[in-house]
Amino acid sequence: MTVTNPPSALAATQLSLSDLGTQLSDCVFVIVDLETTGGAGIDAGITEIGAVKVHGGEVIGEFTTLVNPGSPIPPFIATLTGITDSMVSGSPGVQTAVSMFLDFAGECVFVAHNAPYDIGFLKGACTKFDIAWPNNKVIDTVRIARLALHRDEVRNCKLATLSSFFRTEVQPTHRAFDDARATTDVMHRLFERLGNYGVHTLEDLNAFTSRVSDVQRNKKGLADGLPAKPGVYIFEDPQGRPLYIGTSKNIRNRVRTYFTAAETRRRMSEMIEIAQQVRPIVCSTILEAKIRELRLIVSEQPRYNRRSRAADSVSWVKLTAEPAPRLIITKEIKDDSEFGARYIGPFTSRGAANSVIDVINGTIALRTCTSKIAAQPRTHIPGCVRAELGKCAAPCTREHDRELYLQVVNHAGVSMSGSTSTVVAHITKLMETLAAAERFEEAAMWREALGNYVNAVFRTERLRWIATTSELVAAQNTIDGGWEIHVIRYGRLAAAGVVEPGFDPWPHVAALVASAEFVEPGIEPAPAGVTEEAFDLLRWLESDGVRLVASSHDLSMPIDCGGKETIQLLDVRRVVGERLAAVTGHGPTGRPVGPRAPGATRIAYF
Repeated sequence: MTVTNPPSALAATQLSLSDLGTQLSDCVFVIVDLETTGGAGIDAGITEIGAVKVHGGEVIGEFTTLVNPGSPIPPFIATLTGITDSMVSGSPGVQTAVSMFLDFAGECVFVAHNAPYDIGFLKGACTKFDIAWPNNKVIDTVRIARLALHRDEVRNCKLATLSSFFRTEVQPTHRAFDDARATTDVMHRLFERLGNYGVHTLEDLNAFTSRVSDVQRNKKGLADGLPAKPGVYIFEDPQGRPLYIGTSKNIRNRVRTYFTAAETRRRMSEMIEIAQQVRPIVCSTILEAKIRELRLIVSEQPRYNRRSRAADSVSWVKLTAEPAPRLIITKEIKDDSEFGARYIGPFTSRGAANSVIDVINGTIALRTCTSKIAAQPRTHIPGCVRAELGKCAAPCTREHDRELYLQVVNHAGVSMSGSTSTVVAHITKLMETLAAAERFEEAAMWREALGNYVNAVFRTERLRWIATTSELVAAQNTIDGGWEIHVIRYGRLAAAGVVEPGFDPWPHVAALVASAEFVEPGIEPAPAGVTEEAFDLLRWLESDGVRLVASSHDLSMPIDCGGKETIQLLDVRRVVGERLAAVTGHGPTGRPVGPRAPGATRIAYF
């Protein structure tokens, strides 16, 4: 066995494979070849491992060892390779040899001729002997040769054929080390050919060898010159109209992936065929990029974006400001809160909004009719069925007590402004009653509706405090010790910036606040911008490492909305399921229910 390690100075020059765009000349490659007993890789019948480590065209390490496969070597294999049972009897076993090779290879790029075969045997050995596979990037010289060489140049892409064609210094001999050295020479000659195809980096090589369309490959030049910074990228048609808008921490690297086999979406392939250019918008932070992307999608409506196109098209449940208020669904928030109007939402589904109305009306005796009702009815009107059942305070009748109905309305307003306890208790009791009567489908319907209600109230109150905050400044540490600073006004991002490590952040904060966008407040509880932007900002504010720098006023929420009672009942699915099981021993569908793992189901806030 022979192992030659690279000089220690080269370890510092080896680049990470996660760094897309790494020049091929800067990569460290390990060219490996195996001799085996035949069969499948899981059998791990390896008889010899040979490898060469190269960097910048120079050999910096070599590895070769015979391997005891743990089973007899077939006669035809011994004839082909010259490796016999007696030769490997004192050699390391497969487990030891593979572990030694992986230690030698480290995090380098694996190269093999017909890589699926050799790498398959190595992976099979790792599986068999419980060795962690490093998942290094793998390059197959057979695949490169088939794409880089014309059929009139070589009759096939066997290693012997390519070695003869390139007149390599070492010829393959069916011995692992010789074949690895021959593959090394072939790889270098193929790399020289790849320059004619514009392949200079690992990513270029991946794109070249992947199964991508000619259109994708021909348009990869659209990524040239793009900044390697966070921001927004816009694919545009020949008329300059946006086709697709996206965001990334690294614009150039992200756009490059659209021209590789990693992009498998049919719509994106169609978009790439139309696209003529990519316009970048560099941003200070990834949060700023995300917000800019959202705003551009809403304003430009690019045809190949599906998410966020309707971000400004949401619905709200409204308690109306009329003589006899009721609940309706509306898309517009008016400045009528001083007249008693209340709003909860937003909802992207009209069905969810209707279910919330059903929950509130099922607890509080609001009217559900659409008739206009005068403050003082002049004629006697008999009450409806809901009134007779006691589910409506009947403001339409002469006998109704106006003050009593106003109390009902106030109760509804409280239930929409953060206090969920009454509604939750009533609907939960209703579900238990339905379950006891084995009306499981109805119980499940109310369970989902109650979840929508709790979710909506909590969502509204979260939105309210950021939408009513005139100025909020927050910061988050960067990986290198700097700060990302954002100024938020009325739920809209007004400014973003980065403070480099080692600099005093306070002057930068003051300058950022002074130059921030002037924002007009929205109508409570809606923010100044689209609601999706406000929720993006909320999620960032609640993420790890974010610190509050300054705020125009205290931030607070109703205790019944975020307090112990709502927290206890927030996971409505689990709570109701347990209560149904306790009453009947069966779940909502009538099937036996077992114990649920804690936190198995959870209600998302938005």
